[in-house]
Amino acid sequence: MLRIITQQAEARTELKRIGDRTYDDDMRPQEEVVGEIIATVKQKGDRALLDYTEKFDRQVLTQEKLRVSGSELDAAYQQISQDLLHAIQLACQKIEAFHRQRIPRSWVQFEEDEVVLGKRYTPVDRAGLYVPGGRGAYPSTVLMNAIPAKVAKVPRIVMVTPPGENLRINPAVLVAAQEAGVEEIYKVGGAQAIAALAHGTETIPRVDVITGPGNIYVTLAKKMVYGRVGIDSLAGPSEVLVIADGEANPVYIAADLLAQAEHDPMAAAILLTTSNALAQKVQQEVTKQLENHPRRVLTEKAIAHYGLIVVVDSLETAAELSNLFAPEHLELEVADPWATLEYIRHAGAIFLGSSTPEAVGDYLAGPNHTLPTSGAARYASALGVETFMKHSSIIQYSPTALKKMSSTIQILAQAEGLSSHADSVKFRTE
Repeated sequence: MLRIITQQAEARTELKRIGDRTYDDDMRPQEEVVGEIIATVKQKGDRALLDYTEKFDRQVLTQEKLRVSGSELDAAYQQISQDLLHAIQLACQKIEAFHRQRIPRSWVQFEEDEVVLGKRYTPVDRAGLYVPGGRGAYPSTVLMNAIPAKVAKVPRIVMVTPPGENLRINPAVLVAAQEAGVEEIYKVGGAQAIAALAHGTETIPRVDVITGPGNIYVTLAKKMVYGRVGIDSLAGPSEVLVIADGEANPVYIAADLLAQAEHDPMAAAILLTTSNALAQKVQQEVTKQLENHPRRVLTEKAIAHYGLIVVVDSLETAAELSNLFAPEHLELEVADPWATLEYIRHAGAIFLGSSTPEAVGDYLAGPNHTLPTSGAARYASALGVETFMKHSSIIQYSPTALKKMSSTIQILAQAEGLSSHADSVKFRTE
């Protein structure tokens, strides 16, 4: 049953426990496994990928079958319904339209003495997208990772995803990839896929940035290869926090909490409300909706360990606790969500009002659903076009400008004991 607590001190303790759930266990055994996998892939290339696919996925893969073929890509369109195809295409349009508004623009400014300063934004050469398999197929993850890379004009986009039975990739995933502009897809998952993207193999190219969520082994692999390549984030278990007043609908809130809990046994589902009556109704409604839930066992585990209802004295207090937790997803189910929004400082994505369930953002609205978790919203943001771009500073000084600043530059260089820095200016200006 979903717990209800009323003491703010206890609430803070529980929110910290839930926020720290990713870091509770000793990860050294998993880190050793991942480190060995990365080293083996680096040394043996494709051979290691084939061996690990047989070991972990129980699928016999050959080098020739590593890349998804053109015929498999074509066949995928025949294996999904027209309704699903149209849904994927509409989601593509909306996600692309949103991300096109976020393209960083290069700029220059002209100052006195013919000084020119600016920034120049360019895409990375290669992007690697990880799409998990495991408990389900996630065409939405494909769209959310591939479309920003496409909008950023990354020249080469590579996707990896673990193979299912008979080396089959879910056709919806393949269709989503093609609709998003990705056709270079490899049948490999887990830490070995991340290692392949980071170091390259005979078949899979080395990339510059790796994005996409995965299990703990994928996450640890991304952490270990960071620095050799860029990454989007270290994604932990998903989470939703709902702030609600006494007028909110308990049926809606219960469904939204369960929508998060059904992802993973470690998913967090939290309600902060000013109404004790609503808290009781939501608790009852969660139990009711769980009765015939298709993922009941998994979802009940999440609710039992990381589900929570906190009754607070005001919406301001709710906002304070929310900022402490810094949720991946935040729903404001209150009469005036825009007023409550003024108190919110930390959240990955914010959903305003009772007609905006998190599922809208997961699939169709346009903003990215790859978001910071485990409190990272305090300093991090959603995946976007910027993830696949970097900027270079542009600096141009005229002889007049350099001469005017020569003395100051030399003083600073000498203060740091860097005489050649000073000379590089002095020789040009004397």
